[in-house]
Amino acid sequence: MAERNPGTKLELGWISKVYVNRPEVVRHAEQIKKWRTVKGNWQAAWLLKAVTCIDLTTLSGDDTPSSIHRLCFKAKHPIREDLLKALDMHDKGITVGAVCVYPARVTDAVNALKAAGCNIPVASVAAGFPSGQTPLEIKLAEIKLAVQYGAKEIDIVISRTLVLTGQWEGSDFIKTSTGKEVENATFPVGVVMMRAIKEFYWQTGYKVGFKPAGGIRTAKEAITWLMLVKEELGVEWLAPELFRLGASSLLEDIERQIFRHVTGSYPLQHDLAMA
Repeated sequence: MAERNPGTKLELGWISKVYVNRPEVVRHAEQIKKWRTVKGNWQAAWLLKAVTCIDLTTLSGDDTPSSIHRLCFKAKHPIREDLLKALDMHDKGITVGAVCVYPARVTDAVNALKAAGCNIPVASVAAGFPSGQTPLEIKLAEIKLAVQYGAKEIDIVISRTLVLTGQWEGSDFIKTSTGKEVENATFPVGVVMMRAIKEFYWQTGYKVGFKPAGGIRTAKEAITWLMLVKEELGVEWLAPELFRLGASSLLEDIERQIFRHVTGSYPLQHDLAMA
């Protein structure tokens, strides 16, 4: 991860001056959707970059050690080896950015990745996911357990009650949503959050990461998010240390698009391994 955010003195004067021009943000978001999609080798390059920033996620009630093992295998081998060879990228060590699971499944993920001989970090949702409506003592205990089990990153669900009442919390990364809401990652929200990150960087010199999560399912959407990050925050943020895509099914479409780029046709159902 990037250098830890040590926090800063709360300046309510700074925060009170924040103004969001909602119509302009929405207009800008609509323009983003119309951006011309890159093609050919450029598209493949953007998609491989997206792969390295994915938090490959499973947050299902029926997760088991075997399903976590399959997920971790896919995390280490996100794109078929022959496809990477065709792109001359087979020796670049391309993996996803992290594997994200519930605290109870962290040990399974850590063991599976260790057995696979890779150092992909395990992230875990904690602190009362997804509502955050859990007593502080239980949140802290859940975080401590996830870390003891081997999690290197924690997606903490903040108390939105505190935020809505002006009691702000700090972070090393900020995330659009839990992915469990009716509406999750949207471009207008992303623009506002990224400009807040940029303002914080100007004020303090510390870089805060950004993670859109929930509802990102297509390769085109992934590329648009990357382009938006590049435009708003710069190339420095286009790295897993500062940018993640929270997704469970996105990788499938990215691999489909790379397969089509290499072979000229879309894969049949049996052509690509399932996570």
